[in-house]
Amino acid sequence: MNKPLALKLIPNTIDEVIGQKHLLGNNKILRNLITNQRIFSMILYGKPGIGKTTIATTIVKDLGVRYRFLNATMNNKKDFDTVVEEAKLYDGIVLIMDEIHRLNKDKQDLLLPQLESGLITLIGMTTSNPYHKINPAIRSRCQIFELKDLNKEDIMEGLSRAIKHPDLVGIEISEDAIQHIATLAGGDLRYAYNLLEMAFYSSSDKKVTLELLKNINNKPVIISDKDESGHYDLLSAFQKSIRGSDVDASLHYLARLIEIEDLDSIYRRMSVIAYEDIGLANPDIGPRVMAAIQASELVGLPEARIPLGEIVVEMALSPKSNTAHIALDKALEDVRTGRCDDIPDTIKIHSTIYKYPHDYPNNYVVQQYLPDNLRNRSYYIPKDTSPNERILKQIKEKLDKKKEEIEKRAT
Repeated sequence: MNKPLALKLIPNTIDEVIGQKHLLGNNKILRNLITNQRIFSMILYGKPGIGKTTIATTIVKDLGVRYRFLNATMNNKKDFDTVVEEAKLYDGIVLIMDEIHRLNKDKQDLLLPQLESGLITLIGMTTSNPYHKINPAIRSRCQIFELKDLNKEDIMEGLSRAIKHPDLVGIEISEDAIQHIATLAGGDLRYAYNLLEMAFYSSSDKKVTLELLKNINNKPVIISDKDESGHYDLLSAFQKSIRGSDVDASLHYLARLIEIEDLDSIYRRMSVIAYEDIGLANPDIGPRVMAAIQASELVGLPEARIPLGEIVVEMALSPKSNTAHIALDKALEDVRTGRCDDIPDTIKIHSTIYKYPHDYPNNYVVQQYLPDNLRNRSYYIPKDTSPNERILKQIKEKLDKKKEEIEKRAT
């Protein structure tokens, strides 16, 4: 069997890992743990193929510790029992667990006491946000580290190593060809290795040229260039053109994304724009974007360009407002800085002093909702630039005035 070059290039030590400098660089967290010969339970999360498994296995190899690898869904409870018994036999073990967000209650109940005692050290891996998907009992016993996307520079570094591998002895490849592979890879190092290997073996003279690469993958290089104005710049231009209400520019960047058939990025970015940039100024836009996405998925390309073009025109010319997510960001800042006093007695689940708004005129009654330390905090500051938000502004001002009058009478 011909083992792919990508597998042969899998790192054996932390020093060989590409990217993730924020965790593995000089004097960074995971690097220092290895230097200090210590390991703690942790969760690594990020996109598929970003290097979670590689980092987990290189950590245990560099530390020289006993470890086992399990999948939260594929391995049964008996497999977990075996790991626990082995941990007891050897006075500790590192358990590398993929898809940890899918860990069921039986397996969790088995592991928690061992994590608590330190008999098992867990390195969990997930593509899902651990703050939402992983049980708090597991999460509280682990440090969480987010892996970042590989950039073009990272891919170039990997390709520079790859062309020195014995499997590619005699290869001739230009800087332009390397740039082209890195561009097409879109942050996927495995794809870059596979394309390089295929190009090498599909040439008659071991020369990897731009022409050869384009024959293998003829997708036009629209998303990047030598000046590093890459894929994320294109998505940024798409969003900022819609935010700036320039319908022609919006359609131009949509056309670029359609030409490279990157529908997933179009869908994600439009979904963000609908709520980040248009928001309360046109609350119907969210469902309309989803309808356009569903229609595009149903018909596929090239017809998908029709609903996409229509919705992008509407988004670009729609009134804009960012007040809702700005308000939430202010609330998040308070939460993250510890401004979280106790929930008022008036709205606790077993409160005996809660006033049910529907029992009062206009379904409204003044009572305390925010914690004491944030009692007069105001997050949402409406704009007056669209009919919908103008109505919300009027309602808020009316409620604020009523609340102020009642509080004055109370004092």
